Amino acid sequence: MKYVLIRDDDTCARTPPECLERLYRPYLEKGLPVNLSVIPNVRTDVKAESGELEGYLTAAMEKRAKPGAGNLPITENRSLIDYLADNPGYHALHHGYEHQRFEFDLDSRVEAMRRLDEGAEILADAGLSSPETFVAPQDKISAESYRELAERFRVISTGWFEWRRLPRSWRPAYVWTTKIRRRPHWNMGHVDLLSHPGCLLSYNRDYEKMLETVKSAVASQEVTVLVTHWWEYFINGKADDAFISILHQVAEFLHESPDISVISFKEISSR
Repeated sequence: MKYVLIRDDDTCARTPPECLERLYRPYLEKGLPVNLSVIPNVRTDVKAESGELEGYLTAAMEKRAKPGAGNLPITENRSLIDYLADNPGYHALHHGYEHQRFEFDLDSRVEAMRRLDEGAEILADAGLSSPETFVAPQDKISAESYRELAERFRVISTGWFEWRRLPRSWRPAYVWTTKIRRRPHWNMGHVDLLSHPGCLLSYNRDYEKMLETVKSAVASQEVTVLVTHWWEYFINGKADDAFISILHQVAEFLHESPDISVISFKEISSR
């Protein structure tokens, strides 16, 4: 049996619930869980490398005021909170704190603790309490942050792991599993550390090859994390129908494949 986890990043106070509904209704109807990486307290002036505001802030510009400086906790989007509560097929993951660039690439464990504490409190206030999985913005996590995350979470989901950023005591397990046994996922004590094969569902990919790329990735390993970003389907408020269609084709493929089980990160953490 192959296991697939759908991970959609950057749900935040700027996310219109109708965008998630458009993307994931076919998944929910088929009983396929969708894992949403939720930013607890999004900073509204974060810019991409291009110098423009991040896409998760501008994807719904036609429906929401232009973001300015400051933070917006997820609790500010009441319609989103109600929508998630009404659709238990969504599973919340803890995605950073403000989504500042490399915000968990920290030398200070105390600062990591503060950000995690405040983020967890906001998620709890939104009814999204106790996620067991952490997702770091930009996949950068320092050794001090890893140590603190291991005290709080059962799963850390990231794109890759860097030797020099891991706690020294973790390195032998990392080398044995990923370098010698050549497995993409590993564990340290009670913590599962899951990598992913890149953002295969992205507007930066070739649309004509995207579905086959997903199929190939799923076939190549026992557990596959498929990462996408809701806002890439709605750049500047305009729906990309072709891209959305591919996402829905992926749902059909996963649902119709008898040897594939789509699961939540909570199911991984309880195994």
